[in-house]
Amino acid sequence: MHPEPDRFDRRERVFNAPTVALLLALSMPVLFWFQRQLPDQGLGYALRPAEMLNGAWWQAITVMLLHGGWAHVAMNAVGALTFGAAVARLMPGVRGVGAFLAFYIVTGVLAGVGYALIHSSSGQPLVGASGAVFGLIGGATRLLGGEGRLLPLRDGRVMSAALAWMGLNAFVGLIGFAPGAEGAGIAWEAHAFGFIAGLILIGPWARLYGPPFDSRAEVSDAPL
Repeated sequence: MHPEPDRFDRRERVFNAPTVALLLALSMPVLFWFQRQLPDQGLGYALRPAEMLNGAWWQAITVMLLHGGWAHVAMNAVGALTFGAAVARLMPGVRGVGAFLAFYIVTGVLAGVGYALIHSSSGQPLVGASGAVFGLIGGATRLLGGEGRLLPLRDGRVMSAALAWMGLNAFVGLIGFAPGAEGAGIAWEAHAFGFIAGLILIGPWARLYGPPFDSRAEVSDAPL
């Protein structure tokens, strides 16, 4: 017997990450190589809360292009590929590529803005795409049902996973250690803002950029 085509396709997708998620992950070490060639190691493009809130808004974007070391790069690249693949599959086609990248950037920006508001008087530089990666984690958390099914925010599986992620994030922030941190502080607040943004925004993003309702029986009518 041969498997039904649609079921076979779903199994195959597990082993093949969407190209946009793969390219996003690969872009991180490439960008870090260029960052290391800059005279200031790219710190001129880091997010400094006081500066950003006083008009240097572009820092909320450029911070996502920087990293603090190769281990930091590797951690975020693996996260972007692992969780970004699930989010990218929810937004198929050429239009979906733009939607996926916009989702990544918007959640990353919200993570940076949230961090800046909490540390509004700080001039300490922040680097890393972790806030945006946590946005992907938040979005992927709504896809725990499998087969591209978007779960409601109030679903028990979503709430349990969200609490687990936030608990782990807070713990890592309190102990001040994570792979790739290399002695730097952990911006756990940015992670939290990115995760919450991804958790909420994946709903409207799926409705706007996912397959039409009449052709995607596997996507629920989840609120938000």
